[in-house]
Amino acid sequence: MTVRFRLDDDQRALREGMRRLLQRRFDGAALRAAADGPQRLDRALWRALGEAGFFASRLPEAAGGVGLGLPEAALLFEEAGRALLPGPLVATHLAAGAVPGAATGERVVAAVDGGLVEWLEQADVVRGDAAGAVPLRSLDPLTPLHRVPGGPAASPDPVAVLLTAAEQLGTAGRVCELAAQHARAREQFGRPIGAFQAVAHLCAGMLVRTETARAAVYAAAVTADPVDIAAARLLAAEAAVRGARDCLQVHGGMGFTWESEVHLHLKRAWVRTQRTGGVTESEELLAAELSAGGV
Repeated sequence: MTVRFRLDDDQRALREGMRRLLQRRFDGAALRAAADGPQRLDRALWRALGEAGFFASRLPEAAGGVGLGLPEAALLFEEAGRALLPGPLVATHLAAGAVPGAATGERVVAAVDGGLVEWLEQADVVRGDAAGAVPLRSLDPLTPLHRVPGGPAASPDPVAVLLTAAEQLGTAGRVCELAAQHARAREQFGRPIGAFQAVAHLCAGMLVRTETARAAVYAAAVTADPVDIAAARLLAAEAAVRGARDCLQVHGGMGFTWESEVHLHLKRAWVRTQRTGGVTESEELLAAELSAGGV
């Protein structure tokens, strides 16, 4: 059984507005060009996100922000994940109000996250100690990484965990759409492959995991409880990674070709699982809560 949350009119308009913006400014052709070219951020797109209130959505209006809450921010990041939007989105969003220019998209802010930094060389400001950072060969061509030596990581910010989960949810929803579209269009033995039970079961499983993760992410955005956020992160990560893998299975060998966006979703989902302490951090938080009898 799937559970669907009902968004109010303003939330639906916010989500649709962000989707239209990304369809105009970061469509399939732009995604392909970004994957094929050097790892550079589109500064014009970054400023457009700032003008749309993406980074300042949770800042009070008195501070020049939009004055919305965590649920609305989660909707925006879900759309960013759906579009595979590159860049240190979470770090810049969290820096709005603290780093001049971050809220408006005039400055790109990266952050040391455990032992990793995303988009270090393209950032105007780096929060945390990035001394001695060395480049890594990132699995995701749209997420350059550096490793930073140092001691144990600080406790992750629950908001960063939730917004990452929202991005994972966006990926899960997108790959579910791609799999269903391909299953309807691709024919074998004179029938759409979606008519075959094995393919239908893959698509159904993707939908169930996506909607379960959606319920968890939206609920955690309302409660802002760290335990709810940890659960949302685990469910969204599973929905994104398993969904992208199953989408590849539905597409067959075509999904692994460079021209397809399916493999890019899987690679981004894998990279996101390493943020904010990794999924192990959320697993340990839930385990501690269960051991204490809190669930």
